[in-house]
Amino acid sequence: MKTVKKILKRFGQGLLVLLLLIGGFCAYVALTPPRTYDPPVAPDIKVEVTEARIKRGETIAQLQCIACHGDNDNRLTGKHLDDIPAMFGNIYSRNITQDKEKGIGNWTDGQIIYFLRTGIRPNGSTAFMPQYGLMADEDVKSVVAWLRSDQFPVQPSRKEAPPAEYSFVAKMLMWTIIKPGDYPEQTIELPDSTKSAAVGKYIATAVADCYGCHSADYLDLDKQNPERTKGYFGGGSKFNGLDGKPILSANLTFDEETGIGKKYTKEQFIRAVKHGVRPDGSVLRYPMSPMVALSEKEIAAVYDYLKTVPKVRNDIAGKSAELQLAEK
Repeated sequence: MKTVKKILKRFGQGLLVLLLLIGGFCAYVALTPPRTYDPPVAPDIKVEVTEARIKRGETIAQLQCIACHGDNDNRLTGKHLDDIPAMFGNIYSRNITQDKEKGIGNWTDGQIIYFLRTGIRPNGSTAFMPQYGLMADEDVKSVVAWLRSDQFPVQPSRKEAPPAEYSFVAKMLMWTIIKPGDYPEQTIELPDSTKSAAVGKYIATAVADCYGCHSADYLDLDKQNPERTKGYFGGGSKFNGLDGKPILSANLTFDEETGIGKKYTKEQFIRAVKHGVRPDGSVLRYPMSPMVALSEKEIAAVYDYLKTVPKVRNDIAGKSAELQLAEK
């Protein structure tokens, strides 16, 4: 009996110590700025700016950069990210123009590339943004070339959005789940242009980041192996619509009942992605916006790739209806 009491006593003491440690860690997270890392050693890379790279970089920027960083004047000076749920705080994107004080004008090409790959800035701070660890080296260089170009959106501007105000939830996630990406150890080549599904996979995972929104939870992604992501392309990630109400991303697998298997032909899929119009004529809802920067051939390639993705049975329409009722 004494042995049992001793065990229970020690268990209680251990539990108390554990709770104190957890409480102390939570207090530290709540009272300190978001997690930072040691300033990285960026690769020594100088990107040759060519017209071809600028054009390609602009295409990628239209898919990724402009929507989040573009202000009302179409300069990439940062803005409030309305579609991020309020539980994460008031999140603002940063100035990424060529201004040397407010923007990234003093960053080296290598520092920009390292940031795009990992999400870590030269000073060791991190960004609440996608990371492009799977993007081909040539495409990353094209983004840098566009950022260095004479295009209007990236010209120097001292305008900047307010600092992000991260909630405790966001800061805790940055300590636990949302981690910096790994910088690639080897060269990443562009996919074989003759293999449509391979091109589609590359666009959907490495360039347009489609899987990030159209999987089960955009906060819980396998960035190095996207296909291992929970609910891969099965939809269900929660965002805010223009009215501030929650909206779930669509199931893009070819499940016949809950996905796009019987709802979209290739031509209809191209029309929806490029122009934002569904087969029934209705318009896709924010935060999904028309991807006019993608060619019809590239969108067709994504369709071909989605055919190869394992089907996920996930009734987004039903869950959305339940979500709306719960909000009332």
